[in-house]
Amino acid sequence: MSASIRRGSSFAPLPNTARGSETVLIVDDEDVVRGLVDSILELQGYRVLTVACAGEALTRAATYDGDIDLLLTDVDLPDMSGRELAQRLRGERPEIRLLYMSGHNDEEIAGYGVLASGDLFLPKPFTVSALTARVREVLDNQSW
Repeated sequence: MSASIRRGSSFAPLPNTARGSETVLIVDDEDVVRGLVDSILELQGYRVLTVACAGEALTRAATYDGDIDLLLTDVDLPDMSGRELAQRLRGERPEIRLLYMSGHNDEEIAGYGVLASGDLFLPKPFTVSALTARVREVLDNQSW
């Protein structure tokens, strides 16, 4: 991922990466990760809502009038786990899809109950194509 991608830039969509038009709620406490993921998905046509913690995500989801198609959340957030956030959001928005991301190893991720949940996971660091492909995979899979 390149730090040179800027919000509001005139860059064209990234070649050879999956595109979409759905709304994605990104939750990550790392400014750089959050900003890059936001920019990449926005360049690919997605509507993006970006927040730094679970509390902000719950507030944003409660006040957002449109559909939120995907929750893309870090597993380990400062105010609650990504799994707890997902459970709470699904109580209000049962149709929301879920994709976890984390820089932790598999053993640490297993401790959060993410791998056993059946939801998809994206390990950090990831490439632009891995991010866009995984987002598209989650959104296109009708069984989730």
